[in-house]
Amino acid sequence: MGKLFISLYFYIIASLFILSGALEKFWPQQDGIDLMPLAPEMAVSFELLNQQDDGIQLLQQQFNGELIARSDIAFLPQQQQQLNAGKAVALFDANQRVYWYLIVSHDQLLKLGPYDTQSASYNSIWPFFIMLALIGLPVALWSYWLWRDFNRLESACHTMEAGNDLVLAKHKRSLLLPITQTLVTMQNRIKHLLDAQRDLTSSVSHEFRTPLARLKFAIAMMQDMSSDTKLDNYFNGMNNDIYELESLVSEMLEYAKLEREAPTLNMEPFDLVHMVDEVAAKLAFNCDKQIAVVNTNSLMFNGDKHFLQRAVQNLIGNAVKYAVAQVQIELLEINDELVISVSDDGPGIEKEQWQHVFKPFTRLDKSRNKKIKGFGLGLAIVEKIVSWHTGRCYLQESKLGGACFVIALKK
Repeated sequence: MGKLFISLYFYIIASLFILSGALEKFWPQQDGIDLMPLAPEMAVSFELLNQQDDGIQLLQQQFNGELIARSDIAFLPQQQQQLNAGKAVALFDANQRVYWYLIVSHDQLLKLGPYDTQSASYNSIWPFFIMLALIGLPVALWSYWLWRDFNRLESACHTMEAGNDLVLAKHKRSLLLPITQTLVTMQNRIKHLLDAQRDLTSSVSHEFRTPLARLKFAIAMMQDMSSDTKLDNYFNGMNNDIYELESLVSEMLEYAKLEREAPTLNMEPFDLVHMVDEVAAKLAFNCDKQIAVVNTNSLMFNGDKHFLQRAVQNLIGNAVKYAVAQVQIELLEINDELVISVSDDGPGIEKEQWQHVFKPFTRLDKSRNKKIKGFGLGLAIVEKIVSWHTGRCYLQESKLGGACFVIALKK
């Protein structure tokens, strides 16, 4: 950033110096007698006429001249020397009019005038365009190079998640070269941390399965050997806990697999409404909650049906868990997006926690029922699948009073 600031600062300072010199050279500021057109020529004419025998009379007749006492006007020493040398001296009155003075004798002066000091007007706008070009074109070039490098930066940052190398500066003179080096270092650190986290999650999840299998086998053996029916409740409780741990391990492995790298999507056109109807019908089977799909019109979308079906199933299943009596699924076409909203009439989620909903292992116990089982990975999987389709997930106010999860997919 220091390089950017210094280059722009020195360019502005240099431009100001060059432009000020150019203005003074080509369009100098006139003041004093220079404002009067043909002032030097008039002075020479007065001096030549004054040297003739009848010059004073001609000057009086032709140029409104009058004789005055020399003591009436206080001249500067330099002006006194010019008068003594026979030169014409110009003075201004309070109205910025010019009077010319010529010496007639040692005690008399010839006063000519007054004359207005109206300089020739210069109304051309080309000098302003030239100045604008001198400043604007280099700034435009500098801004273009900067805009180009920032576009590369934006594109590279978008591809960082996919594990691509960060390439910004194609030559050593790029303005963003220091930023590129810093971002490459940061990218390598992030990759290292993510790889370590994924490896740890995958390893721990795999290692859990062996002791869980041993526990299930041991409990089964104890149930066979025990004749006390009072222990059945304890055995059932332990089996439920083991089943819950196995579910957690399965979800962790599934999320780690999705997080590791984006799979090759099988992109094909399909009816989004028909797919949602299939998922809703499957989840409505043997369910005491009412699941209703509002829109029955066909909405075609080009995407991976398998993964999007998984995402919609997670959202509807999550709504069924927390709903009191009904779940409503609405499909709409808004501008250039296909929108799937899943609402429930449950306790809802506080707005302050909306931004944390799609993070892995997030349980909003203050807003939702803590007795309902879950590990906070279902919505994270939804967000991951939707991001593969360049869509977005978010929450909004529900018409049923509970939570309303939305998937927006670009057509």
